[in-house]
Amino acid sequence: MKSRALILISLAAILGTSTVSQGQEPPRLSQGQEPQRHRPDDTDQFYPPVPTDQELQLLKKDIGSQKKQLIAANMNLTDAEAEKFWPIYDQYTGELSKINDTKVALIKEYLTTYNAITDEQAENYVHRWAAIDEATNQLRTKYFPIFRRVLSGKSTALFFQMDHRLALMIDLQLTSRMPILEP
Repeated sequence: MKSRALILISLAAILGTSTVSQGQEPPRLSQGQEPQRHRPDDTDQFYPPVPTDQELQLLKKDIGSQKKQLIAANMNLTDAEAEKFWPIYDQYTGELSKINDTKVALIKEYLTTYNAITDEQAENYVHRWAAIDEATNQLRTKYFPIFRRVLSGKSTALFFQMDHRLALMIDLQLTSRMPILEP
């Protein structure tokens, strides 16, 4: 129960910074009305400005800290388990951080080129995004037996459930701010 509450709180915190302000309804379409395409350079709220590198680094540090706190609060590790778990966790997140840096670079590249993107560039973008997802899954597969050596099967599964859910929430927050390609 405690872990569900913490995950829901974290989800609310992450999604609470959604592009639609609290108390505002998303735009509604009349019957037959086409959705309006919005661009990051529009003055509306759909796509906030692209964060600077400094802002991204601060966000990354903050997310990493919050993620570690959530995992610590929900794992209920014994002192002996914690002593072995946290160094592995730090190593895992260090490797994951490199993959996430590639993802952020790809997003930034997309945001600067999507207005004039060619079919070949769009296809390349999709392949590179899939490669990032594959690298993340390979990293999880690599680390599962390493975590399993210091945790029970259930605790290891819990860690990877939490890690995956938090990653999905962060991805949702990042990608919801990206403009969709026009055909």
